Amino acid sequence: MSLKARLRGAGSRQWAAWIATTVRRLAAFGRRVLRDFMANRGILLAGGVGYNVLLSVVPFFAVCTAVLSTVVDQARLVTTVRTQTQFLAPGYAGIVADAVEEFLETPAVLGVISFLVLLFFSSLAFRMLEDAIAIIFHRHKPSQHRSLWFSAILPYLYVVALSLGILTLTVVGAVVDALSGRLISVLGMEWTLERAPTAVLYVFGFLGIALLFASVYKVLPVVKVSLRRALVGGFVAAALWELTLQAVMYYFDNISLVNAIYGSFATVIVVLLSLELGAVILLLGAQVIAELERSAEAGLPWYRAPEDRPPPHGSP
Repeated sequence: MSLKARLRGAGSRQWAAWIATTVRRLAAFGRRVLRDFMANRGILLAGGVGYNVLLSVVPFFAVCTAVLSTVVDQARLVTTVRTQTQFLAPGYAGIVADAVEEFLETPAVLGVISFLVLLFFSSLAFRMLEDAIAIIFHRHKPSQHRSLWFSAILPYLYVVALSLGILTLTVVGAVVDALSGRLISVLGMEWTLERAPTAVLYVFGFLGIALLFASVYKVLPVVKVSLRRALVGGFVAAALWELTLQAVMYYFDNISLVNAIYGSFATVIVVLLSLELGAVILLLGAQVIAELERSAEAGLPWYRAPEDRPPPHGSP
């Protein structure tokens, strides 16, 4: 056998060994994450987070649309809400958007009540999420506490940030919609932007969810989390959520009997299940970051847990 063939064979074996080692490390790390996630009662926590978020979804979209309609066309705002609620209620976004439109036609006193409901339930939702994140991280850190005032205003800061996000999506959608009738010539070929508004809203919605997840990983834990890990965790969680969303949409469109079983409650069931799945993905991402932080603080590579490190020489 020639020298070149032997080198090629040696390189192939090295690549195969590296792939096998990486797969084993990823599998071990995944088992470690799932073990600690279940030990932290992650599914139970996700159910609590999903339920509390559900109570504030419609009031949030309704109040946000009512406030922003003073500066942006109401019909375009409802279109944006309809597109974004597809992330929360696959196949049932139109029903949620119709509920928001009905709210906009109600008297002002109901608007005030809905605003108070939004403040109350958003506080509960973020408090539940903050406690869930604290449970994910508490096993690996000494007890730490943040300012009471910061915890009190944090839900409302997120409400404002989400409202600005909807405003941004609406403005971007309006700009792209204005250009949708034009033709673009690229390399002698003409392309139409007829479907550009929907695609742009979808892409910006995905980026918004990724940044929302990243902000949760960066802000909510009482421990310090690096911005890089928070961003990576946010985009990975958003990608997992998108894959889960597509699977859920296929299930409800082709397999599920939820309409036959639950009737008029089907929309609530779908939204609740979607929010709970999203909460599971969000908390799993937090668990991944917590495990990475543990390994880094112990001076170990990411795939090794501190408890797997052999005891110091001479220790009992």
